[in-house]
Amino acid sequence: MRAWWIDHTGPLPSLGNGPPLVFGTRPDPVPGAGELLIMVRVCGVCRTDLHLAEGDLPAKREHVVLGHEVVGEVIVRGSGCTRFEIGERVGIAWLRGTCGSCRFCLRGDENLCLKPRFTGWDEDGGYAELATVPEAFAYSIPEIFSDDQAAPLLCAGIIGYRSLRRSRLKPGGRLGIYGFGASAHLAAQVALFEGAEVYVMTRSEEARSLATDLGATFVGGAAAQPPELLDAAILFAPVGDLVPTALRALDRGGTLAVAGIYLTDIPRLNYAAELFQERQLLSVTANTRQDGRDFLALAAKIPLRPTTTAYPFAEANRALSDLAADRVNGAAVLHIAADEESSRTDDDAS
Repeated sequence: MRAWWIDHTGPLPSLGNGPPLVFGTRPDPVPGAGELLIMVRVCGVCRTDLHLAEGDLPAKREHVVLGHEVVGEVIVRGSGCTRFEIGERVGIAWLRGTCGSCRFCLRGDENLCLKPRFTGWDEDGGYAELATVPEAFAYSIPEIFSDDQAAPLLCAGIIGYRSLRRSRLKPGGRLGIYGFGASAHLAAQVALFEGAEVYVMTRSEEARSLATDLGATFVGGAAAQPPELLDAAILFAPVGDLVPTALRALDRGGTLAVAGIYLTDIPRLNYAAELFQERQLLSVTANTRQDGRDFLALAAKIPLRPTTTAYPFAEANRALSDLAADRVNGAAVLHIAADEESSRTDDDAS
């Protein structure tokens, strides 16, 4: 199969020793017991992929194939697989496996598993023509979404949904969103559907325009002060300097949820100005499969309108560089297999 994998890491977009990913052929993966072999149609390009390519997240294996927002078709079922039929469309997400026996798994918090495995980090992901996934961790994808639309739902959407729930937003409350990329623009739509007012702070002019189009009450720069105190906020930008800014924008009892797997260092906090009066600072760690199922059902009900920017399979490095430079509006997706459905535009699918 053809695939992209990490050759070396370093800051994008100006790597002195060339792009981080190399293209070549690998042996076709073989599904084990309980696993599916997927012919990949589309794979989303997530900011976590960028953190791995830049070395912000330590590699767990050499030359790993990135990509954990995978949409494809089942072509082989390993022994014991019964959930999906050959030819059925499925999704592969970030969480690939858990131990099922640690104290966190047993109490239903599998996102905190002591021995988790992740797609595109522990095992090869979807920047390839073929990928495997444990059937128990694959998702059914609502028919309402095209392949391009479905891809960002599988991580950006699910994590955005969990972050929204972690923010403890009150019904009809005011939600602040810091950074407005793939995950944020989906979480904002869920919040708006549920009756919230959304206040967006982001440095990208295109992202501010998208936030306005989606119905945000207020849109400003990354460190802008919203005109009203917020009941809750989510930090999607991986910028620790924004944590005090967001905390100061919270009303009494408000919660700031930090959505990313990676965050630069947080400056020293001022207790009186940023934490007192029962303001809370919470992190978000991966997701449970139930989060994914709940979110996909809600996404179809709304229905969400993912904004995507498509890249040919040959331009994986350009997609990462554009993401690093904030040149992607919404979510970036790689077209692995060119077919009629995956190349449809959002307008065609609506």
